[in-house]
Amino acid sequence: MRKVERKKADAYFKYRTMMITIYLAIGFLVSYVVVFFAQELSSFTVMGIPFSYYMGAQGAVLTFIILLFINAIVSDKIDKKFGFNPEYVDTNDD
Repeated sequence: MRKVERKKADAYFKYRTMMITIYLAIGFLVSYVVVFFAQELSSFTVMGIPFSYYMGAQGAVLTFIILLFINAIVSDKIDKKFGFNPEYVDTNDD
C-alpha cells in the first residue's frame, strides 16, 4: 500500500469531516427540530397530513435514506478527487 502525503491526507480528512458534520446537522434538524416546533409546523400539510406528523412518521426516515445515497455519491467523488480510487488499490501484500 502506498503512502499518502500528509498535506493531502489532512485535506481529505478535513473535507470528509465537514461533510459528515453537514449530514449530522441535517439529521438533527429532521429528527429533533421538527419535534420542537411541531405545533407551528402543523399548519403545513404534506399529502393532507400535518407536516410535523409526516416528518415523525416517515419524513425523517426518508431523509436519512436519501442522505445515505447522497453520502455514497459524494464520498466516491471525494475519493477520486484525492486519488483514493478503490479500482486502483493494490491488494498484494508482497
